[in-house]
Amino acid sequence: MTKTKQTIATTMLISMALLTACGQNGASNGNGEANANAEAANTTETTTAAPAEQPSEPVTIEFWYGLGGKLGDLMKTQIDKFNASQDEVIVKGIAQADYSETEKKLQAAIAAKQVPAAVLSANSAWARKGLYAPMDELIQANPDFKAEDFVQTFLNQGQVDGKQYFLPMYGTTQVMYYRKDALEKAGIKPEDLKTWEALAAAAAKMTVKDGDKTTFYGWEPMWGQENMTDAVLSKGGSILSEDGKTVTIDTKEWVDTWELFRKWIHEDKIMRIHSGGQGWEYWYKTIDDVMKNQAAGYTGSSGDQGDLDFSIVAAMEQPGWEGVGEGRPVAQAIMAGIPAAASPEQQQAALKWYEFFTSAENTAFWSMNTGYIAVRQSALEDPAFKAYGEEHPESQVPLKQATHGSAPFEDPTGGKITDALKIAADKVQIENVPAEQALKEAKETAQRELDRIQ
Repeated sequence: MTKTKQTIATTMLISMALLTACGQNGASNGNGEANANAEAANTTETTTAAPAEQPSEPVTIEFWYGLGGKLGDLMKTQIDKFNASQDEVIVKGIAQADYSETEKKLQAAIAAKQVPAAVLSANSAWARKGLYAPMDELIQANPDFKAEDFVQTFLNQGQVDGKQYFLPMYGTTQVMYYRKDALEKAGIKPEDLKTWEALAAAAAKMTVKDGDKTTFYGWEPMWGQENMTDAVLSKGGSILSEDGKTVTIDTKEWVDTWELFRKWIHEDKIMRIHSGGQGWEYWYKTIDDVMKNQAAGYTGSSGDQGDLDFSIVAAMEQPGWEGVGEGRPVAQAIMAGIPAAASPEQQQAALKWYEFFTSAENTAFWSMNTGYIAVRQSALEDPAFKAYGEEHPESQVPLKQATHGSAPFEDPTGGKITDALKIAADKVQIENVPAEQALKEAKETAQRELDRIQ
């Protein structure tokens, strides 16, 4: 994904590598790690001629992933392509409802000692408990792997206590998608929406009401704490103090920001949240509102681009705040790993699959067809990737945003702080609880969990 010159794109990826941004643990949902130890093959000698080598059976592994819609279809395409490209490994893709369900199913599989060999999920706390296999030795044993070619800011997110437990499959950040006709009708220029204050004013102008009922929403944030936390980070807020000993989610930056979202949703009714449902149902309802002309825009993943019609919508970066500067939303890698209970043979097979998926050609293919960020620097050399970036400017928005994004939060409590934030976000977005109250309660819960491990 480039502008018009490779040097510009290379500078962009180098900037990304200087970032400090799953998911799921150091990210928002699950991601994983891979390790493999090669089994030594036994050889048999005879006093006569050696027997002809018998063809070995391919190693069959399961790969669990929580992707739906076009993303799920594209993953199936890549699995089929991999299986057809060689005869040593067969990958059986097992789709889950979403990232969270993948982690829940994996937890049950670990307990039953019947794990998949590969999983699109990551959890550093589980890695420290030995539930994921470190990959370092396996990577070192494979001279074709070329770990140095990965975007290092993404690769580093897969490290736990100095070991490589997870590999980045693709990068993501949440950007803004808007209907071009809605902004044009309201006389609003997208380049003027550089702050949340300006976006809120534009949303109010574009909102259409019939009495007390809103029939067209000016904007739709995505359900969950992530969007609102991005906005807090852009204002200079943090989740923990610099020494890591104090939870700081009740500071002015947090309260003021989340209270604005509460007001926009429940009082002004210029924004709406779709929540609940099965898997990604809430996500696609939000997208549908914009595509069906029921909302002017929404905040969503860079990976939504494969589901959008860019003759109708366009993309822009998340805004910052007046007097503060540009936005600093999280930019993170979606990770994959290998459960430690997988056999050495299966671990080798899993790494072979990951190597294929993240190759320059395939990470470029994934990025062009989904909007997710390529994880290999050499992808910039792919001719199709270069041409696509020039023809589709929306594909450059996630890359630009990632150059000034924030690192994903790595929860030292194994997810308890993040869970507290999720509960607080539901109180604000769904229950209309004042932000100060919701965040105070979340801070108390999160601090207790943090104190237990100190």
